[in-house]
Amino acid sequence: MELTARRRKILRAIVEYYIETAEPVGSKAIGKLANLDCSSATIRNDMAALEKMGYLEQPHTSAGRIPSPKGYRIYVNELMEHHKLSIQETEKMNESLHLKMRELDRVIDQAGKLVSQFTNYPSFALAEGKERVTIVRYDLLMIDQNSFICVAMTNTNVVKNKLFHLPSDITEPQLQLLNALLNTSFTGKPLEAFSADLMETARKAAGSSYGLISLVVSFAMDVLQDAEHSSVHTAGARHLLEHPEYRDVEKAHKLMSYLAKDDGLSELFPMTGQDGSGTRVLIGPENVAEELKDTSVVLASYDIGEGMKGVIGVVGPTRMDYAKITAKLSYMADNLSKLFGGSSSGQLQSAAQPKGLNPPKDEEEEQK
Repeated sequence: MELTARRRKILRAIVEYYIETAEPVGSKAIGKLANLDCSSATIRNDMAALEKMGYLEQPHTSAGRIPSPKGYRIYVNELMEHHKLSIQETEKMNESLHLKMRELDRVIDQAGKLVSQFTNYPSFALAEGKERVTIVRYDLLMIDQNSFICVAMTNTNVVKNKLFHLPSDITEPQLQLLNALLNTSFTGKPLEAFSADLMETARKAAGSSYGLISLVVSFAMDVLQDAEHSSVHTAGARHLLEHPEYRDVEKAHKLMSYLAKDDGLSELFPMTGQDGSGTRVLIGPENVAEELKDTSVVLASYDIGEGMKGVIGVVGPTRMDYAKITAKLSYMADNLSKLFGGSSSGQLQSAAQPKGLNPPKDEEEEQK
């Protein structure tokens, strides 16, 4: 069977109608939606052909058709028009993005929340760990005789702090000595350099205060270990309940539970895709995780700089507006790259290099 121009029009109309309404569509409605000058019988024959070709499904005998995962894939790859963000949309996203924060984790967390807010879908934001993270500065701040705070800053501008409670008193001069020793011996070194030899050198220099050095160094090693792994932030899981596909509480709970597990998302979406850039669309069965087999995932990568990459994305029903979602994610990813001082790709791609995601070369129309 051939996917004729008329059948392509019909398929596109069905996908876009279903995205908008979540309802199966019949031949009479399609004739108007696709602006076709042919009979309902001809449209029914074409819809039957599209179903045999695997692009449409029929929920039950008397119902109209809905898109299949294969139908969504060809829609994303070939039929979907490039969506241009409105001036209002870009201004709103820019206002939020300009709230630049110092800590990488906080920026990524905020980005995930913004993505969920702008798309009305659950979102995730990931940043891969840098291969050689080091601490560039320690600050020890005395609280009282028995407690102090250690602030550690990494070369990726991540700042962590911890409050230490001590069983005995500590003086300000002792704290200053420890601060100097930490900044002299334990900065600019990756995790693997925190060796027994280094600790022995610190023990000799610290003398009776070695126990305090051990506490802070243990905290520093935890900071470096966390920094070398991908950090995952999720937001907006409640948005699932706004879609008819998740009126089934058990189905919604299963997906929400999966999204709450950072390990699954971190393993499922490696930081570097086909070329480490662009936007990818995974539809239904294309997802590896069993919990995502009935969903679609759209994700975009961004450059943090210094060899680090990040990914932002959304999870939702296969009936999502792919054009708008990919446009918003691409815009967000480009601006995150600029925010972190990395390069912005400006390229969009799906798992199968979709034509529908590429803006026309001569497109110069104004933003609507």
